[in-house]
Amino acid sequence: MRYLYYPGCSLKGTGRAYEESLLSVFEELRFPVEELGDWNCCGATAYMSVDEMKAFALAARNLALAEQAVQREPVSLIAPCNACYLVLAKVQRSMAQYPHIGRAIADALVEAGLSYHGDVHVRHPLDVMINDIGLDIIAKHISRPLTGLKVACYYGCQVVRPFATFDDQYIPTSMDQLMECVGATPVDWPLKTRCCGSSLTGTIQEAGLRLSYIILKEARDRGADAVATCCPLCQFNLECYQRRMRRAFDDDIDIPVAYFPQFMGKAMGLEDHRLGLQRLFVPLTSAPALV
Repeated sequence: MRYLYYPGCSLKGTGRAYEESLLSVFEELRFPVEELGDWNCCGATAYMSVDEMKAFALAARNLALAEQAVQREPVSLIAPCNACYLVLAKVQRSMAQYPHIGRAIADALVEAGLSYHGDVHVRHPLDVMINDIGLDIIAKHISRPLTGLKVACYYGCQVVRPFATFDDQYIPTSMDQLMECVGATPVDWPLKTRCCGSSLTGTIQEAGLRLSYIILKEARDRGADAVATCCPLCQFNLECYQRRMRRAFDDDIDIPVAYFPQFMGKAMGLEDHRLGLQRLFVPLTSAPALV
């Protein structure tokens, strides 16, 4: 099995720390991945409501490129962004389940000099960490366990819904297992898959802020020192709007929100700059257990 990495737009922009930390952790684990060449935007989930068939074709181009890159050998396409992961998985399933969609997308790919035969396995890095690398291997690379750090693992609403391919749809545990592996204590809480507000923070901000605030308040009230996430939009909403949440809800909300590979890399003793920790608005070191 070969592993190709599909960064998507966010990990080259606002989610750059996610890319830096994930690739650094893969390197530390000696797990070879290579970036998919000439990739394009997946269209995110919004484009589906504008023109579903064009959205399918846009995302399917990435699947065809991955298949072409390995000449139809078995390949996993790792999509760290939850929206990218969902869109690529949806396109793949739709092409396989609905012949008219499959034919239409195949015709569109031909126009671009491409073809797709369904040989790509769309994967999320949480899936790869748990099921391909394994907790035993990861544990061997932990040199500075995050002992005493209480982490609320926040998965967001897209990584296990509607396609729960590697974790439970309602009570996922893969990120919790990783946090335990690096020495932290996962917090038991009910909002790990509740929506953070998504793009509402840019459209109806008062609604988006409230949804994000509810998540952070619950994590804090459950005793969490920090929140770990696996989605660039979730991380952005939960971290970057905390000042506005404090004003809107008259609550001194102040909690680090970092990507799960940043926690892993910290426990592996990797340098902060390799993990993009300097990019956090609320420093991870503000968590008492990491001072």
